[in-house]
Amino acid sequence: MNNTIRVPSTIQTQIVDETAQNTIYKKVAWRIMPLLLVCQLLAYLDRINVGLAKLQMGQDLGFSESAYGLGAGIFFLGYFLFEVPSNIMLHRIGARRWIARIMISWGLVSAATMLVTGTTSFYIMRFLLGVAEAGFFPGIILYLTLWFPSARRGRMTTLFMTATAASGVVGGPISGWIMTAFGGIHGLAGWQWLFLLEGLPSALMGLVVLRYLDDGIESAQWLLASEKKVLREALNRDEQARAAVTPRSSVNVIVLSSLVYFLLLAGLYGIGFWLPTIIRESGVSSAEEIGMLSAIPYICAGVVMNVVAYSADRKRAWKSHVALAAFAAAAGLLASTYWAGTLALSLAALSVATVGILSALPLFWNLPTMMLRGVAAASGIAVINSMGNLSGFVSPLIVGWLTQRSHSAADGVQFLAACVLVSGLLTLLMRRCSAEN
Repeated sequence: MNNTIRVPSTIQTQIVDETAQNTIYKKVAWRIMPLLLVCQLLAYLDRINVGLAKLQMGQDLGFSESAYGLGAGIFFLGYFLFEVPSNIMLHRIGARRWIARIMISWGLVSAATMLVTGTTSFYIMRFLLGVAEAGFFPGIILYLTLWFPSARRGRMTTLFMTATAASGVVGGPISGWIMTAFGGIHGLAGWQWLFLLEGLPSALMGLVVLRYLDDGIESAQWLLASEKKVLREALNRDEQARAAVTPRSSVNVIVLSSLVYFLLLAGLYGIGFWLPTIIRESGVSSAEEIGMLSAIPYICAGVVMNVVAYSADRKRAWKSHVALAAFAAAAGLLASTYWAGTLALSLAALSVATVGILSALPLFWNLPTMMLRGVAAASGIAVINSMGNLSGFVSPLIVGWLTQRSHSAADGVQFLAACVLVSGLLTLLMRRCSAEN
């Protein structure tokens, strides 16, 4: 008697198709994601190294705290003004050439910051750096929509943003080492070497992008015709789901998404503001020890954010995962202010906050990209990102004012916790789209 259980042919076909698709998408991911990860790591380093450079730069050039703060904030002004035009250009001329242009120009501008001699030249270089970098992050978000459907894009966006967590781990130690080891060589200060040695690799990576990055599926010579067909069909199904979105609803998506992103980024900048302070207030005085301890929340985030992304993509539940991650981040920020005197507890709370925000941010991008298409996607993603990054200018001002008024950073961090909490609530209001739940 034959007891063999026969699997229906339709189920067998589905299993074979899914296995084949997984193989193709792994091939695509291994081709483009390592390059994009390196680009993001360099971008974040070039953006934040001015904070460490300030320790020497401010003294050498006689910067006041207000002058430095204005110069740091002017970056976001240039970034804001040129974000949308930059993403539209990427949509028109292709990702390969435009992303390469962005990297080369921002790398050269960052390196040239070593030449500043006073506040005016500092303001100019920071503004130009914002102009040069404008369009990079939203350009990558747009670029990923050219390869991955929504059901797979959350993991890829999260993987890309893992580079942000990695830069939080390695950026401080590397920058500190450059300033210490190279200071005085050839008559240049440590902060000058910092801008030079962290700026030029970005420009060189732009040349690598120009050589190896493909504009999209059709230009990828390393893909077989059958593989391109599978990728196109998956993207076409996504496009059909977006076709029902009207221009009016697109505007609503952009406005609500911009507000959510602004509030999420306010929390991220809040962690950067609060993390060194709470470690110092708990009794750690060594800058080196503070830097090492500050890496712990980012290490946790680098692991957990990818697990959360896998869960969100598998369940096709990006909205709920973003909201829950935001709620966890708000709780972590709030708890850190009550445990400020205890290093272990406060660091654990800030680790929860960092994990929550860095898990929410990449998955958030699945929501607007599922509902925007064509030029509306290119311009809409840029608007959302530029409006969100204005929090890098606004939130430190508010936190600084609250801190000065109460003589405690706790009030400012509690305000940021409220921002992140509201971002989670607003996420739940975003339009239900496709199979997302």
